[in-house]
Amino acid sequence: MKDIFDKLDNPAWYALMETQKHFAIGGDELMCYQKNIVAFAACHSAKKDILNRLDELIEINESFFIIGELSALPANYIVERTIPCFQMVCSTTITNISQDTPIVKLGIENKEQMFALTNLVMPGYYKPDTRLMGVYYGIFDNNQLVAMAGERIRLNGFTEISAVVTHPAFTGRKYAQQLVAHVTNKNIKNGIIPFLHTGERNERAIKIYEYLGFLKRRIINFTKIKRVE
Repeated sequence: MKDIFDKLDNPAWYALMETQKHFAIGGDELMCYQKNIVAFAACHSAKKDILNRLDELIEINESFFIIGELSALPANYIVERTIPCFQMVCSTTITNISQDTPIVKLGIENKEQMFALTNLVMPGYYKPDTRLMGVYYGIFDNNQLVAMAGERIRLNGFTEISAVVTHPAFTGRKYAQQLVAHVTNKNIKNGIIPFLHTGERNERAIKIYEYLGFLKRRIINFTKIKRVE
């Protein structure tokens, strides 16, 4: 019997086949997200030569990520960077963090602040319309967005928690923990299992997520690739 968690070995592909198919460009074997949404491409893991068709989706000098196993690339593509991440999942409500700071659901009126904050703290992973992938929440200080977290890759039964960022001037207040708990509990209440990714060397973040109740599932690579010609 196939383990339901196996889908997390190729999360972007399943998302583009299922919950987020309205963002998909390409066919059922090789897809990417719309360019304004996020720079992820994905392919059917059993199709070992499918990446030879990347030119159908990717423009010259365009960079993008593939999550998970990577088969051989065509000669006109290079690997810019490989980022090994812990994939972590949570199946229980988070109750060990006080949620005493007002948390606000973010909308189009917050679009510019969301983009500015994520690219200040974690540049390159969030586009102006990444927010459309799910629901995002934030914490404000004098009308300034100082922390946020939300939902990125979503597939049937699972939601990835992402864009967990805090402005450098507002760290140490447990804003990120409160936001992650808020998004996690919302999904669990709806019968959806939250998961997330963090760099395998980011020991501080890993300890925080484990404290909140997330468990390490596996190491999974985020490979940044560029078409050079």
